[in-house]
Parts: sequence; C-alpha cells; structure tokens
Amino acid sequence: MQKLSEADLIINPDGSIYHLNLLPEDIADTVITVGDLDRVAEVSKYFDSIEIKKGKREFITHTGYVGKKRVTVLSTGIGTDNIDIVFNELDALVNIDFETRTIKKELKSLDIIRIGTSGAVQPDIEMGTILASSYGLGFDALMHYYIHEVSGDEHSILDGIKSHFSHIKNLHPYLTAADHTLVATIGKDMEQGITITAPGFYAPQGRQVRAKNAVPNFISLLNSFKHEKYRITNLEMETAGIYALAKTLGHKALSVNAILASRVNFEFSKEPNKIVEKAIKMVLERL
Repeated sequence: MQKLSEADLIINPDGSIYHLNLLPEDIADTVITVGDLDRVAEVSKYFDSIEIKKGKREFITHTGYVGKKRVTVLSTGIGTDNIDIVFNELDALVNIDFETRTIKKELKSLDIIRIGTSGAVQPDIEMGTILASSYGLGFDALMHYYIHEVSGDEHSILDGIKSHFSHIKNLHPYLTAADHTLVATIGKDMEQGITITAPGFYAPQGRQVRAKNAVPNFISLLNSFKHEKYRITNLEMETAGIYALAKTLGHKALSVNAILASRVNFEFSKEPNKIVEKAIKMVLERL
C-alpha cells in the first residue's frame, strides 16, 4: 500500500496530527463541532466526565462522556478553509495508520454534528428557531479541489439552483445532503431546509456596511428560490463544506443551526447565548 509522504500527512514529534494536536485515541466516534473555541466548554460542561482537554491555535478539543456515550467536542474556527483542515485531520486520526503512514484496510465512519449560529432568510423562520440543514449549498470554492459525487435529489435541486443564480458571474455552487440517519434522530422535529454556506460574513451574505455589494438584493434572491418542496432557509459559513467532505471521506454529518438573526426583518437576537444553549441541550439529549 502506498505510503503517505511527510509533506502530505504532517505528524508532530509527539505523534499527534499537525493542526489539531490530537492523537488517534483522543477522539470519540461521535464528534460535535462548533465554530467558536469558547463554545467547546459550553458543550462539555454538560458532560458527565471529561478525560481529554487539548488545544492548538483555534482548535480546542474536549473528549468525555455523556452517560455511557463517549463524545468529542471540537472548535473549527470560521469558514470552509478551516473545515478542510479539521475534517481531513479527523479522518486521518481514525483511518490512517500513523506508524506506517498508510490507509487502514477497515475504514471507520464518524458521526459529526455541527452546532452553529445562523441567520434566517425566510420571514416565517423566527429568531430562536433550531434548524437542521437538510442540504448544504456551497457558494465557496472548497469542493472545486476535490472529486465530489452528486447523487439522488442533489442533481435536480442543484440544477434548479444553478438556473436561479445563473446571472451571478463565476458562481459554481455545490450541494450535499445531510446524513438521513442523523436527520431522523438528532434533527427530528426541527425546522429543516437548504443552508447556504458563504465564503464571507459581510457582502457574501448580503450585508452592506461601507463597501458596495456586487450582488444587489441578495437576500431576496435567496428566499425566492423554490424547487418542489425545497427552499433556502438560512445562511452561515461551514455547513456545505462539512457535508461534502464528510460524504467524500465516508462520514455522517448533520448541521444544527441556532437562528440568531432574521435577515428579512433586519433583526438580531438580544439573547443569542440562550438560543445557542438551547441547541446544545437538544443535540446532547438526542445523542
């Protein structure tokens, strides 16, 4: 079997993976990702016990137990560039033998649940809603660098999206469905919809402060999209990369969004921490 080079798979002198600073035994088969490094402790405070606390840069990891279930919570930082690092390194931790630098014969599939914040683009989705992303729609460029298969309903929905946004130059979106099992368990009874992952927070999400936007009426363009029973519900910066890389690497993923803003009503929650805590509790109770 082909050996991975030291430049392709970087292992620290202590045997840990390069950015995450983790050893293979440090992570559980169920991983919760959060963007904000301070939110790691907001999740792990509900653990019955914590056995590992490690960190490097913006990547903070706590692994412990919720009842008898071993769970890891890990901060990714913001954006799909960080998702690229986190998901490749999580996969390496479970599917590559660090001693021989070869891919294991038997591959492991992780359950990965993102708990993140988001803004709604539909007027009927209220602040405080906890939303499960049925699909992740990437307006970023991450998956243009990977071979990514599109299957099932993804084909027809993506065709409709490309048609709806065809007037935006140089936009090449990608779409991936959430894992159906995680939707049925963790996402049960939650609001669902297509989540857009943007490559930035301001103009790429339709905000205008001083610099002028190249795409006018961006939010209206998003909330006017309809394809059969599907609609775009919210905006954030990681979900599409999470779904696409998880699928490519053979892992299961679900994004759970705490809706803090109504983009159509130009409102932001006055109690964002309470909404995030609500999402954390819902996910942990359903593991």
